[in-house]
Amino acid sequence: MKKIVSFTLLAIAMLVTSSCSKEVKTTFETAKVEKGSIKNSITATGTIEPVTSVTVGTQVSGIVSHLYVDYNSLVKKGQVIAELDKTNLTSELNTARANLTSAQSTLNYEQNNYNRYKTLFDKGLVSADEYETAKLSYLKAKEQVNTARESVQKAQTNLGYATITSPIDGIVLSKSVEEGQTVAASFNTPELFTIAQDLTDMRVIADIDEADIGGVKEGQRVTFTVDAFPDDQFEGNVTQVRQQATTESNVVTYEVVISAPNKDLKLKPGLTANVTIFTLEKNDVLTVPSKALRFIPIEALIGKDQKIEDVEAPHKLWTLEGNVIKAHAVEIGTTNGIQTEIVSGIAAGTEILTDLSMDGGEPQEGEQQASNPFMPKPKGNNNKKK
Repeated sequence: MKKIVSFTLLAIAMLVTSSCSKEVKTTFETAKVEKGSIKNSITATGTIEPVTSVTVGTQVSGIVSHLYVDYNSLVKKGQVIAELDKTNLTSELNTARANLTSAQSTLNYEQNNYNRYKTLFDKGLVSADEYETAKLSYLKAKEQVNTARESVQKAQTNLGYATITSPIDGIVLSKSVEEGQTVAASFNTPELFTIAQDLTDMRVIADIDEADIGGVKEGQRVTFTVDAFPDDQFEGNVTQVRQQATTESNVVTYEVVISAPNKDLKLKPGLTANVTIFTLEKNDVLTVPSKALRFIPIEALIGKDQKIEDVEAPHKLWTLEGNVIKAHAVEIGTTNGIQTEIVSGIAAGTEILTDLSMDGGEPQEGEQQASNPFMPKPKGNNNKKK
């Protein structure tokens, strides 16, 4: 690339120095070193959702007998929001209690019987086999009582599950059942409600392309808009960059979580957000146009009375001081491709050179007009006049 640029500059110099009656005038383009902001951003789309939402289901099967809330109902933690029919569950509890009473009676009998056999065995009046049989019956009766007691506890718990309460303070976003509907919890937990904890504290889940995810960091500023309020711009920050990749149609994206304060409740769950993440943002720094760092003065292109004072440096800016084009070694910082931060080496307000242009006159009659050696020559009659 450097060879191509040098060859092009040489060709331009040849044009300038070609025979022309009027002198070519070189004009410099300039810019000032000034304080400003350097920003870079990426765009994406995402979905607005509550920070905390809970799906409320039921552990037991039954008929929905009562619903106490509807869409958008405000609920408190522990508040009853629905009830299932309790007839069968109450019957199961009564049966379990009866079984426990029966098992307890059996245990009492077997314990007394065991105590009698133990006394007789100690006196040598019964065999060891009879004693061991009585002892085994007593232990079995004891285990049956424990089993019956667990059955009662389970039946009580299932009866409690028939009363559905809210696990959090929040608002009901969705309702999936109606009164009289039968819900079956045989294979999975039926979903009854979705409750969002706080709609004033929302978030955006944005899908960021794999080419851009490297520049996204926690804490970066974000702005976004939604189609529902096209004239409003909302702000947030990156709170999480998730490591799990999603591939769809050979496109790899990563989820980025963005905070979305929603005090006025304009943002609703499910809205599509058009997101701008500022991956680079430096304010109140010295900046110059990036092309100024690529500018190189060529002796053949400047005026005869002008001189060049160069320095050895990886990065430099040029100024025109009288008839001297002077280089200044500078240290650069961040850049977005258009503007570059200057850390040191030149003062604010300094006028620097960014480019040059050439203005030349028409050749006088009888003089040959300079031509571009890279342009195709026009077709015409090449026969000489006789």
